[in-house]
Amino acid sequence: MNILVLNCGSATIKFQIIETDRARIAADSDRRLASGVIEHIGERARITLEVEGRPKESDTEPLADYRAAIDRIFAWIASAKIEGVRSLRDIHAVGHRVVHGGERFRDHVLIDQAVLAGIEDCIELAPLHNPVNLKGIRATEQWLGPGTPQVAVFDTAFHTTMPEASYLYGLPYELYEKHGIRRYGFHGTSHQYLAYRYARMRGLERQAVNIITLHLGGGCSACAIRQGRSHITSMGFTPLAGLLMGTRSGDLDPSLIDYLAGKEDLGPPQVETLLNKQSGLLGISGLTSDMRDLLHAATEDGHHRAALAVDMFCRRVRHYIGAYLAEMDGAEALLFSGGIGENAPEVRRRICAGLSWFGVALDEAKNDAMTGGALGEITTDESRLKVYVVPTNEELLIARETAAIVEAGNS
Repeated sequence: MNILVLNCGSATIKFQIIETDRARIAADSDRRLASGVIEHIGERARITLEVEGRPKESDTEPLADYRAAIDRIFAWIASAKIEGVRSLRDIHAVGHRVVHGGERFRDHVLIDQAVLAGIEDCIELAPLHNPVNLKGIRATEQWLGPGTPQVAVFDTAFHTTMPEASYLYGLPYELYEKHGIRRYGFHGTSHQYLAYRYARMRGLERQAVNIITLHLGGGCSACAIRQGRSHITSMGFTPLAGLLMGTRSGDLDPSLIDYLAGKEDLGPPQVETLLNKQSGLLGISGLTSDMRDLLHAATEDGHHRAALAVDMFCRRVRHYIGAYLAEMDGAEALLFSGGIGENAPEVRRRICAGLSWFGVALDEAKNDAMTGGALGEITTDESRLKVYVVPTNEELLIARETAAIVEAGNS
C-alpha cells in the first residue's frame, strides 16, 4: 500500500510517500519512495523534492497560499516517475498530521464529514495549525477524489492516556468542564514513534517500556512514558509550555503576561507573538534560534549571551528529566531525538553531566560519534540509567497508522 503522508505546518508542508502494510510493519521493512518539503508558503517558496535513489531537486518559486503548494506537490507526484507510483491512482491512502484533536479524538481516525467538523471545532485550540491541516485534507480530496481514504493522525492522541492529575491545571475545575482547559501535549507522533522504536531495539512488549523521551528541535518537549503510554508531557494547553525552545519561552510566571503588556504597551496578539516567536534561544542570545550557531558563538567567539542561552536550554531539560524520574519512580532509559537531540553531542553532554546522581555515565566517544541519523546507546556498560540517541520518524508512524486503519476498515 502506497501511503502519502502530508504534514502541514503554519508556513511549511512536508510530505513522504511510503510503501507499507501490515506485513511490512511487522517486519519493520517499510519503504520510503519519495519525499519533499515546501517552505515559506505565501512568498517565494523554497522547494525540495526527492525520489529515493535520485539526486534532490531544489528550486524557488512564488506560491501564494496553501492550495498552490498542495497543487505543486500533487503535480510533481503525477510527473516524477516514482517507482510503484505511475499515476495519482497509485496513491492508495493519505495520512494527515493534525495538530489538535482536543478531548474528542483520543485515537487516529478515518476522515469523514463528522471528523472534519470535529477538527474544525478544535480550531480555537490550535488556530495556526488546524486550519491548514483542513486545507490539506480538502485539497487532497479534490486531487484524488472521495474514494481515496484519508486518515487524521493527531499530535494530541498519544497523550490522551495521561491521568487527570497529570493533565489538569490548578484552576477551578468548572473551567475544565466548560472550556476544556487542560494539558493536551504535542509532538505525540514523535514520542509514540520513539516508544515503539525503543521497544523494538530492546525486544520489549509495549507494557514494559518505561522511558523518558526528549524531542529537541525548533520546538521541544519531554514525555514520561510509563508502561508504553504517555504519563505526563511538558507541553500544555498549547505548545508554548515546558522546555525552552528555539523561539518559544517555555514555562514562565503567568502574571508576567499582564506585566509585559502594561510595560511594553502590547495587546494580547503582540504578547503572544513575543512569547512564541521572539523568545527562547533567539530572545536570550539576541543572535539566532539555531543551536549550531549558538554553540559556535559560545565556544569560538566567547559570546556571553549565546553561552547563556545554551546553558538555560540544558538546565531546563535537566529540570524536566529530574521531575519525570521522580514522577515515574525511576526509568530504564532516556532517549534524545529531534534536530538538536540527534545532532548536538555537546548539548547531550551538558544535559547528562547533571545526571550522574541518577546513575548516568556517558561514553564520550559514543556520544561524539552519534550524529547524522545514527541510532544507538551513548552510555557506558556501567551506566544505571541508559541513554540513547534515536532519530524520530513521525512520517513513518503516520503512514503506519494510516495503513492499519485503512486495512482494518477494508477487512
